[in-house]
Amino acid sequence: MMEQYTNQFINGQWKTGSSDKTIEDYNPFSGESIVTIQSADKEDLEEAFQAAKKAQIKWRDTTPAEKQILFDKLINVMQQQRDDIVDWLIKESGSTRLKANAEFDASVGIIKESASFPTRMAGAILPSNFPNKENRVYRLPKGVIGVIGPWNFPLHLTMRSVAPALATGNSVVIKPASDTPVTSGLLIGKLFQDAGFPDGLVNVVVGRGSEIGDEFVIHPIPKLISFTGSTEVGQRIGEQAGKHLKDVALELGGNNAMVVLKDANIERAAKAAVFGKFFHQGQICMALNRMIVEKEVYDAFVEEFVRLVRGLKVGDPSDEATLVGPVINKAQVERIQKDLQESVEQGAEILVGGEADGCLMQPVVLAHVTNGMPIAKNEIFGPVASIIKAENEEDALQIANDSPYGLSGSIFTEDRHHGVELALKIETGMIHINDQSVNDEPHVPFGGEKESGIGRFNGEWAIEKFTTVKWIGIQSGYREYPFF
Repeated sequence: MMEQYTNQFINGQWKTGSSDKTIEDYNPFSGESIVTIQSADKEDLEEAFQAAKKAQIKWRDTTPAEKQILFDKLINVMQQQRDDIVDWLIKESGSTRLKANAEFDASVGIIKESASFPTRMAGAILPSNFPNKENRVYRLPKGVIGVIGPWNFPLHLTMRSVAPALATGNSVVIKPASDTPVTSGLLIGKLFQDAGFPDGLVNVVVGRGSEIGDEFVIHPIPKLISFTGSTEVGQRIGEQAGKHLKDVALELGGNNAMVVLKDANIERAAKAAVFGKFFHQGQICMALNRMIVEKEVYDAFVEEFVRLVRGLKVGDPSDEATLVGPVINKAQVERIQKDLQESVEQGAEILVGGEADGCLMQPVVLAHVTNGMPIAKNEIFGPVASIIKAENEEDALQIANDSPYGLSGSIFTEDRHHGVELALKIETGMIHINDQSVNDEPHVPFGGEKESGIGRFNGEWAIEKFTTVKWIGIQSGYREYPFF
């Protein structure tokens, strides 16, 4: 299997990339090289898109029952290979064993949901204002979907596009993240191959963004580009796709806030905040960036939060007891440390942690943070918790909304109805009352507002995104025209 992961996966074949460049895949905890992949170039990309286009024509007409049988086989294959998949997530993305297993389960969940899509591709028959005419609306696959996978939840967040795209009759070409080329691409291609999906339906091209990134987006064959990643890259993809009138599904950055009101259960809020902040080292688009706490309970929240953080085990992600593993690479550590240092210089106080050893960074808790500090203003994507004191509820609302992002969020209050009223005022695509911000269910719409993205994943919203509709008007009798 390792040998296959040094190659590209195109039209059911494992082939050496045509570029003279390579991509080195490193273990972020040990620093060891896992695999070296010969990169793809534009010729490989062209071959992949042509294969996907050809395979989609036959797949489009495959019956729902036949599609669902293959999805059932895919789930069985994944269950049989669970241990190997979990090990890959640990060694390639720095996932703790807890997170890797949760990601595996989430991926299976999205496949199960997607397996229902072939029988949910509903159209409509609408009346006409013209006599003896019938209007039929057909829901059809878009064609070929380009999927650009992320490195933080590489398996699940790539599968979240691939499985719905296939289930709605499309084919896909995946460009995996360079930090996780196996778990966000090549392993997925192998899973679909092992499950017996037709050749060419899933293709994986591993290549540098500088060599095939732009071409992947602007190529005329893919009808939609699905991207999960940073807002900066997402904006560029959106700009390029828009120029070519190509649809996009963009799930981008977040600066998610937990608002803790003065009537909240502080013990429960602190536990939820620790999970929402430090799960997968905070490298989650939905992770809590800011905890905004009303002044009456600020000190109590900080004390309980700090107590819990001091008990987190940091270290080797393969250890069952580890709760916080490595950041994905040293460049990310340096970026986080820079924002941390600048925020301390502006008045933030480190209550816990801050040390870094390679890619392993101790959890950090910052008090006396203001919303204009880099650590609160920017998306952290790392194990740093910022706690902001709010004068009152109105101040907390203003702080929460004072961000260009709007992905997820959280509110803790004993008055659930009032929590919903406040939630409606926070500019975000998702928000949770008396729970933390990291939530994803395969049948519930997932997506953000503002600079956190465009479109919604999961359930019927995924069906809408990965399909198009076609109006066919049928005139059953002679229609009179005014010219004759």
